[in-house]
Amino acid sequence: MQLSRRRFLQGTGAGVAGTALTGGLLVAGAHADTAAGSAPAAATAPESVPFHGAHQAGVFTPPQRAGMFAAFDVTAADKPALAALMRTLTERARFLTSGGTPADLGVGSPPSDSAVLGPSVPADGLTITVSVGPSLFDDRFGLADRKPVRLAPMPTFKNDSLDPKWCHGDLMVQICANNPDTVQHALRDLAKHTRGAMQLRYRINGFVSPPRPSGAPRNLMGFKDGIANPQQDEADKLIWVQPGAGEPSWAVGGAYQVVRTIRMLVEFWDRVSLAEQEKMFGRKRDSGAPLDGRDELDAPDYGKDPDGKVIPVDAHIRRANPRTGETDKNRLLRRGYNYDLGVDTNGNVDVGLVFCCYQQDVVRQFETVQKRLADEPLVDYIQPYGGGYFYTLPGVRDDRDWYASALLA
Repeated sequence: MQLSRRRFLQGTGAGVAGTALTGGLLVAGAHADTAAGSAPAAATAPESVPFHGAHQAGVFTPPQRAGMFAAFDVTAADKPALAALMRTLTERARFLTSGGTPADLGVGSPPSDSAVLGPSVPADGLTITVSVGPSLFDDRFGLADRKPVRLAPMPTFKNDSLDPKWCHGDLMVQICANNPDTVQHALRDLAKHTRGAMQLRYRINGFVSPPRPSGAPRNLMGFKDGIANPQQDEADKLIWVQPGAGEPSWAVGGAYQVVRTIRMLVEFWDRVSLAEQEKMFGRKRDSGAPLDGRDELDAPDYGKDPDGKVIPVDAHIRRANPRTGETDKNRLLRRGYNYDLGVDTNGNVDVGLVFCCYQQDVVRQFETVQKRLADEPLVDYIQPYGGGYFYTLPGVRDDRDWYASALLA
């Protein structure tokens, strides 16, 4: 098998194949088994999502069908200019997520809106979630002593093949909505109003597949991707940073965000037997049930299978979440999107997963799970190549508040 994989990777121009699906697919998909899988999209998509609150929308919001992850480099000259940028981002996000009629600037001026969505902007379930990267806390803005304790550049994990042009960023803006044109419209609006203060570094569009036939949506390997997530009543224990946690006071109410772009080598994967695919995941492809269960939501019983005769000990779900009392604290909130970039230069399908997760402590949660997944069998079929660590800002509380107001006070 390794010889076949080597030939395949030579054909794609790929380097080292990806790291555990947690930085890859299954923290992307089996993080369902870390109770970190992606929640299914809402059965009835809401027309609007409240913008104001203690926490930003787009974290616990049920994943909308269309999404984008856009990383920016801040080009603002100084701290006042950075504050002005954040105020502008807030104003535009507040309008776009609420919807309304764009201003009429007169016949002699460029139109205030692109009209991609027509003469009136619908809310269309839009959420805009703003996070800051570790590079924002360098010496440009005098913020070094205010950096979140665990915020550092994303390291290269075993099995990674990171491309610098797809990594890191001063800001990460996650844009999600019910329709892809709403996402595209929002990016253009934000870019137009912030020109000169931030510059797009990289971006990638994604989509959440509808349940087929029911339950959690499927990833592009054909398996259900995300079967359980921490619930709202667990958020203060696992997701939102709390007072007294050792973080700067401004950071309370925020969360650490991890974004990973992971290519799936689907043309190679499609030549693997179904039995072998299921053993690698530890789940049945048709129902999503663990190999020792019948239904999608059944919990695997590793105690009855200590030698891995039913669910192999190196199966993705088993490594992602061993289901012990000690590993419960490693669970995280996963919010990933499939992507399709078309065809690479060698004529191979270029698709994969934008893995995104939120947590209180990126070391205790994401990194711990990621290291457990190192060298799992799935690494032959995925290739993590980009992304970064970010800190999702606390929410904008009211009409007078703005992104990062406490950070920049």
